[in-house]
Amino acid sequence: MHNVLTLILGGGRGTRLFPLTGVRSKPAVPIGGSYRLIDIPISNCLHADLRRIFVLTQFNSASLNRHVAQAYRLDLFSPGFIEVLAAELTPDSSDWFQGTADAVRRAMRHFVQYPAEYYLILAGDHLYRMDYRDLIRSHVESDADVTIAAQPVTPADATGMGIFRFDRDGRIVAFEEKPTEARLAAIASSGHDTADDPAHSEARPFIASMGIYVFSRAALIDALENHAGIDFGREIIPAAIAQRRVRAYAFDGFWADVGTVGSFYRANMMLTQPAAPFKFHDPTRPIYTHPRFLAGSRFTDATLREAIVADGCYAERCTIEASVVGIRTHIGSGSRIARSVLLGADVYESPETAAEAARQGLPPLGIGRDVTLDRVIVDKNARIGHGVSLTNPTAILHGDGHGYYIRDGIIIVPKGAIVPTGTIA
Repeated sequence: MHNVLTLILGGGRGTRLFPLTGVRSKPAVPIGGSYRLIDIPISNCLHADLRRIFVLTQFNSASLNRHVAQAYRLDLFSPGFIEVLAAELTPDSSDWFQGTADAVRRAMRHFVQYPAEYYLILAGDHLYRMDYRDLIRSHVESDADVTIAAQPVTPADATGMGIFRFDRDGRIVAFEEKPTEARLAAIASSGHDTADDPAHSEARPFIASMGIYVFSRAALIDALENHAGIDFGREIIPAAIAQRRVRAYAFDGFWADVGTVGSFYRANMMLTQPAAPFKFHDPTRPIYTHPRFLAGSRFTDATLREAIVADGCYAERCTIEASVVGIRTHIGSGSRIARSVLLGADVYESPETAAEAARQGLPPLGIGRDVTLDRVIVDKNARIGHGVSLTNPTAILHGDGHGYYIRDGIIIVPKGAIVPTGTIA
């Protein structure tokens, strides 16, 4: 593991996750009440004793940079580090990152000087728990130039991912990024070989890339210096398959890409279930985050069912069902929160601030009295007025309102927004 350098990609504009990415990058989006998406790959690295990590950032990176700096301070007397590499303009390049491969290529002048035989390249917006040591050992033992973590997927999921085809020895011989349904049907009828993957089944007939790569040093440098491609999935990986030994590493655990509003919402709802396939708490491999030292949450005559409630919250005479409630959330009396995700608040509202907000006609920070939320995502520091009802009764899929958006049929209140008292949507 000491011969491995890790590169975590901070993501692009994150338009599919808007408005949660309106003021932050995708890896900085809060999840699970207390965490951020970037905590997942960093925690997996720390558990695998991978302690040389670069995080490549570009869009809306201030929140991500601050979280990484506050949460991950490695031992002063060890060679480990977690360092942010921000996009920069140089005499050789006057553009921002154009894609995943371009980001690594442009950052290479910073990390290639470090001794490393292998490079682990990760996305910053996926939900999973993986022992990267097994992945890297598989790469070394198979004498591969490139190893790609992969798992079987359904035809519906395959259209949004990169799909492999194998030869009889398990070597990847073809890769197609986001094939159409017609193309998937053609691949299926051609009898593509998936025998190398033990989890393959009729329900999940295609083997897809998880966006997790291990490159041997020479292979990565050659691929980036001698190929102009800007994206790993669409260009670098297909080119490598034609020229180098590219293998797949079969992963049979839970994995989810949470890069859209719908997938982000479903991932949080999954966390509230007793038999959820992924849990942030784990007896041996927990997910780490910024320790905030908040007091325990306080409830007064409240009812909770299948709910995750983070530290520092206060809920009075309300009902919370199948929901995730983030740090420092205040929920007023008579409110009902169902199938919703509340990201919490960055600070507590002082009596003086609350009084000033009241003088301006603003509701208090958090969820007011007699509020009904169903299938709603409330971003940090939002103010939901008394008597508000956000339930989307007409099942609108896409729209904008006063203090909220609707995406994928889910109402989203953006960070710092105000939903006036009495609003019904």
